[in-house]
Amino acid sequence: MSDYPRLLHHGGASGVTGSCHRLQIAADRALLVDCGLFQGQDADPVDAFEQLQVRFPVEDVLALVVTHVHIDHIGRLPYLLAAGWRGPILCSVPSARLLPLVIEDALKIGFTRDRALIERFLGEVESRLHPLPYRSWYTLVDDARHRVRVRLKRAGHILGSAYVEVDVQERERGRRERVIFSGDLGAPYAPLLPAPKPPWGCDTLVLESTYGDREHEDRRQRRGRLKAAIDRALENGGSVVIPAFSIGRTQELLYELETLIHAAGSRRWRELEIIVDSPLAARFTEVYRELKPWWDAEAQGRLRAGRHPLSFDNLYTVNSHEEHERTLTYLADTGRPAVVIAASGMVSGGRVVNYLKRMLGDPRHCVLFIGYQGSGTPGRDIQRFGARGGWVELEGERINIRARVETVSGYSAHADRRNLLDFVRRMRHPPRHIRLVHGEAEAQRALRETLLAWAEEAGHTLEVSLGAGSDP
Repeated sequence: MSDYPRLLHHGGASGVTGSCHRLQIAADRALLVDCGLFQGQDADPVDAFEQLQVRFPVEDVLALVVTHVHIDHIGRLPYLLAAGWRGPILCSVPSARLLPLVIEDALKIGFTRDRALIERFLGEVESRLHPLPYRSWYTLVDDARHRVRVRLKRAGHILGSAYVEVDVQERERGRRERVIFSGDLGAPYAPLLPAPKPPWGCDTLVLESTYGDREHEDRRQRRGRLKAAIDRALENGGSVVIPAFSIGRTQELLYELETLIHAAGSRRWRELEIIVDSPLAARFTEVYRELKPWWDAEAQGRLRAGRHPLSFDNLYTVNSHEEHERTLTYLADTGRPAVVIAASGMVSGGRVVNYLKRMLGDPRHCVLFIGYQGSGTPGRDIQRFGARGGWVELEGERINIRARVETVSGYSAHADRRNLLDFVRRMRHPPRHIRLVHGEAEAQRALRETLLAWAEEAGHTLEVSLGAGSDP
């Protein structure tokens, strides 16, 4: 009896970065879902370059399906092409607009700064992009052996994010199998994006488990907590530094901050400067504005009312390195009240590191985390040791933490334990098998227990396996 289709993983099975999943349809046919970079504890500290190399077979890969354009899901794309793969890249329409920007930035950081080479490579990537509308089946293969179809549905994680339905029909035996890859699922009440709707059903679900062991604070109250955290820093006469990924989190924050400023009764808030110090984030925000048709109903209503959630009077962007240095010195020395949003979200690099090196030692300032901090990242260390007056190592320098450190978890772009369970139990025909990926070991184990408890109570036969114990 055939053991296809079969799941294998080339990253993201037992950590929260490096997502790369293979659906082996036959010995000579496969589908790749995402091809991301490893970061934080998932990255190999001894030979990071070797870890980037694509050593798995590529000649049988019919297509790469991109769930969304975060670097931990697409960052190894240059290495995939360098390994000789020449197939189509399937993604949503918004992702097709955003992906070249992410890849260009990744090339500059880890590949080359030669403009001619970058342009040539981007041309190659863009020629392979095949944008798919949400909710429509795309036939990838239809011959005497197989019919393979792919469909994307909105995942609510960042603009353009999708979960992937793959329908495989084996002609010879008349057998059909439906496999769903969740990608990164968003949670309800996210700014700009509608919550993901569960699918009708599937046989196998490859499910993320980032927050499989916890639940977020009430997301409907998070705006008040964000305001309170900023208010405390302003009372101290300092600035608030928010590490945030350039795509997704930055735009959600701008949306929320515009809301607070619009409703503000105090002059202090009405005059508060919101500084985005990231050229990449500024470019993404511009594209986000152009992709208004994919915003949710609430955001559309604001536009009709004449408001501009991603472009308002208090918003300033910093582009050049010289501007960055001037802004950094000005805020660090004067303590002028401001909110600075800068990448990277886990403090693993980028301009936010410069702000923290200058400001962590000053109790006037505040570092505000609003996203997941992966194990082994500086962000996790600041979050963990800041409350104890500890220290963190940034770019080889030991920095004592005297600034206030706060976390508002309701802004996580990931579904929590309850959201993940709802995604499964609200299917009309829930899966028989779930493979948990994209989560630390404790989160995977906790979510497995939650899912099995639900299945037993519902009388549903379910097998839940952990990515950590799956095929290499």
